[in-house]
Amino acid sequence: MKESTMPAIETNASDFDERNHYEFAFHVLPTIAEGEVESVFDEIKAHITKVGEITNEEAPERIDLAYSVVKHLEGKNRKFASAYFGWVRFKLSPEALGHLMEELSTIPSVLRHLLIKLTKREETRPFRFHENRKSVKMVEVVNEEAVVMADAPTKDEESADVSDKALDESLEKITHEEETK
Repeated sequence: MKESTMPAIETNASDFDERNHYEFAFHVLPTIAEGEVESVFDEIKAHITKVGEITNEEAPERIDLAYSVVKHLEGKNRKFASAYFGWVRFKLSPEALGHLMEELSTIPSVLRHLLIKLTKREETRPFRFHENRKSVKMVEVVNEEAVVMADAPTKDEESADVSDKALDESLEKITHEEETK
C-alpha cells in the first residue's frame, strides 16, 4: 500500500487561542452596604484582569436566595436568606486558573461562588439573570394545573395581589371540569 502525506497547513499563532472561557458566578454578603457592592465587584474583576481577559459581566443585584446559606463569620455561623448575585465571564489559560481561584476564594465579602468552564455555545449566549428575572411571569399550580397569574411584581408592586380575574377564570375552569367528570 502506498503511503501518502498530507501537506502541512500554515497558521498564524494569533489564530489559535489556547485560553478557555469561564464564568465566575458569586454571591456577595447582604451585610455589605449597597454602595460598597460595586467595590467588591471591582475587586473580583481586578483579580481576573491580572491573569485573563474579561469578555462579559453582569453587576451584582440583591436577590432572595432559594434557601438559607450558612457562612462562618467572626467566630459564629450566620445564616443568610438574601445576597447580591453577579457574574463575570473571562478567557484564561488553564495553568493560571488554580492561582486565580485561590485569590478569589480569599475575598471575605463573597458568601459563595461557582466557577464554570463554558462550552462554545455558552460563550456566545450569556444568560442575563437580572433582566430575565424582571420579565418572568408568576405561575401558580391549582389542582395540578399551572395557571399564569401575572407579571412578576416590580419592587414597587411587591405587595400587589394576583389579578382576581385570572384567579376567577382558573377556578371557573377547574369547577367546570370537575362537574363534567
